[in-house]
Amino acid sequence: MEMAGPGPDEGVTGLGEVDACQLEIQRKYEVIPAVICSMCCLFGIIYCFFGYRCFKAVMFLSGLMFGSVIIFLLCHKERVLDTQLSVEASAGIGLGIGLLCGLVTMLVRSVGLFMTGLLLGLLLALAGLLVTHQFYTPGTVWVPLGALLGTGMLCSVFTLQWQKLFTILSTAVFGAAIMTVCADYFVEMLALATHVYDCLRLVPTPVPLCWYSWVILGIWPTLSLMGVLVQWKLTAEGFSHTEVIISRRQKRVQLMRIRQKDAKKLQLSGGQEGTYRRKPTPVKRYAGDLLAPSYLQSLRDRQMGTGTSLSSLSTTNHTVVDFDYETGSTVPLTATTPAAQA
Repeated sequence: MEMAGPGPDEGVTGLGEVDACQLEIQRKYEVIPAVICSMCCLFGIIYCFFGYRCFKAVMFLSGLMFGSVIIFLLCHKERVLDTQLSVEASAGIGLGIGLLCGLVTMLVRSVGLFMTGLLLGLLLALAGLLVTHQFYTPGTVWVPLGALLGTGMLCSVFTLQWQKLFTILSTAVFGAAIMTVCADYFVEMLALATHVYDCLRLVPTPVPLCWYSWVILGIWPTLSLMGVLVQWKLTAEGFSHTEVIISRRQKRVQLMRIRQKDAKKLQLSGGQEGTYRRKPTPVKRYAGDLLAPSYLQSLRDRQMGTGTSLSSLSTTNHTVVDFDYETGSTVPLTATTPAAQA
């Protein structure tokens, strides 16, 4: 009986193990996941080969993807306000908060670099945990969590110190990882991603990987190396994100200096005009200059009684007073009456 052959359970188990990799995969694609996966594949190409060249766009997309994924998982897995949110509501909330995170990482350069280094550290730690899990399974979840956070923080510090080098590494590795996940979705409906997730959760017997899953996983280091070489030798050569920022600041400083020079020239020209402009000498006046001689003569004639009414009228026609103190112009003291003109 022992030599008759394997028992029924062993036969079923062996058949199941063979069928898992030999049977054809049932692929049922949906519209929204397929479109999202295609867009992510396009973003992965930009990341992998043009990451450092498109520095601002990469910073925005890093914050957008990181914030959207984290918030989507929290809203979809956890209950919010004692209600279980639908997939559409969780995706909307995640996208809104992801946009805010993308704007912050794009506008604040240090935050964007920190996020870029954090992504690099998480991916490297994930690859190390995946390889280690094939030989050793940790006893607690804190081991992979600590490895992820520690490696992420270390790479973030390195990215802030050596910005160009680690930005190229991070964008190439992250872009290659995105394209690997997209290939995994279209080939085997995220079987590789499910296996990695089970390894992180320390599942005792995760779903074993087939040979084509390892081939898809091999796309990641290959594309990462190609992305680093292409960026270092072609797309990122002769380009620096710091020079763009410094040049803008220099333009502003030069514009301010030009404006200050123009203002100083205007002040100097105004001061020089004030020094060369001579004020007119004041005209010396005396008390007797305020009255015209004809008016004085008429007053004398009236006091002496020698003048007649006609003569007084005629003299009044010529009586003038100097009203303009500066120029010495004279105007008639009394207006000419019609009777006197007759």
